[in-house]
Amino acid sequence: MSDWQAVIKPQACTLLGRYCDVVPLSIASHAPALYAANCLDDGRMWTYLPYGPFDHLSCYQAWLTQYCRTDDPLFYVIIDKKIQQAVGMASFLRIDSANGVIEIGHIAYSPVLKRSTAATEAMFLMAEYIFSLGYRRYEWKCNALNTPSCSAATRFGFQFEGIFRQAGVVKGHNRDTAWYAIINSDWPALKSAYQTWLADANFNENGQQLVSLTKLTAAII
Repeated sequence: MSDWQAVIKPQACTLLGRYCDVVPLSIASHAPALYAANCLDDGRMWTYLPYGPFDHLSCYQAWLTQYCRTDDPLFYVIIDKKIQQAVGMASFLRIDSANGVIEIGHIAYSPVLKRSTAATEAMFLMAEYIFSLGYRRYEWKCNALNTPSCSAATRFGFQFEGIFRQAGVVKGHNRDTAWYAIINSDWPALKSAYQTWLADANFNENGQQLVSLTKLTAAII
């Protein structure tokens, strides 16, 4: 590692996809659509996040203004191209450019986005961006009780690395944190797996997948 040099921090840029675009957060432009999409949820999407749910659009806008206008976390909004609406958010955080380590978190997928092709493509676009900048390690952390998040991490190709016990207190409850990561040597094969899954040939005439991403990434991790 004698030739290692720090990488640049991610920028507030637009990542273009086929099914979605990942764009920098604009509270004025995105908050109403995000709030409307989130309101379709029964409240469970906020269970393991340290904030939310929000009773009114004004409360949501106030939270976005106070907490989401920073460089770390750096928030992005996911735009579904079919409806041209903001339907989810995610961020890069704990950005350690000196060591080439970065985390993805604050993932808030509304019911409009969950389990969609766009939901997976958004994760692909963000990972591809980070590794294109030269990052060596891409982390995913979640509450160890959050089974859907743990399953999603594995599906997206993150390797489980262990549990940090009693790592925090969130909304009055203990949090044991499960750690997952992709490193740069993993990414070429994982990138190919994502591209195979996202290809038209992987879906039948009804839009159903022929091979799951879980199966493709499991062969790698």
